[in-house]
This record gives sequence, structure tokens and C-alpha cells, in this order.
Amino acid sequence: MIAIARGSTACPVDAVRAWIKAAAIMQGPLFRPVTRTGKISRRRLSGRAVAELVKTYARRAGLKAADFSGHSLRSGFLTSAAAQGASIFKMMDVSRHKSVDTLRGYVRDAEMFQNHAGTGLL
Repeated sequence: MIAIARGSTACPVDAVRAWIKAAAIMQGPLFRPVTRTGKISRRRLSGRAVAELVKTYARRAGLKAADFSGHSLRSGFLTSAAAQGASIFKMMDVSRHKSVDTLRGYVRDAEMFQNHAGTGLL
């Protein structure tokens, strides 16, 4: 089980509950494809479909879609969590990383300019 924090701007818990109700999901995959006619499939959403959704919404937001992928969500979450000072172990609980070394790359990017040795020199 993964703990999901409630948000004040956009609450993922409320969003998932609303999706479950709207899609009438009683069992099976949570994230499912929706056809152009609005019919919800019983099968799971593929990784490729997630990547395409991320690219579509990046494009709609005026961003370069080629710069985004399904992994961007994971990477962005971990980088933001590290920048906010989240515990690396709590981050691993959410991301399901087994290795601190793998997760360290995300944290290193977030901390690159914090307490920089050159701060105040220029």
C-alpha cells in the first residue's frame, strides 16, 4: 500500500474516488482506456497510452511534447519531493525504488543549487 497525501489545490485522493465512481469500477485495473465515444474499457491503460496522454497535455499547456514522457511524472514528483526536503526513504516508498543509488540521481538534480559552494561569490 502507498500513502497518498491529500492536496489543498488538487487532491489526488478525491480525484481517484471520483474516477472510481464515474467509471463504476468494482474490480480490476484502476486506470483504463476511454474510447472516443466515452466508453470505459475493462482492460488496463498501457504504458504507451500514459506516455501519449502526458505528451498530449504537455502540448495543450504550450510545452514541447517531445520533452515529456510517462517517466516525466515520476521524475518530476521525485525531484519536487527532494526539493521540498522529503525523506529519501518516504520517496522510495512511493516510487518503489529498491536502490538508494538509483533514487540519488533524482535527489542530486533537485539539490544541485542548494547550499552551493559558490553561493555569494559572484
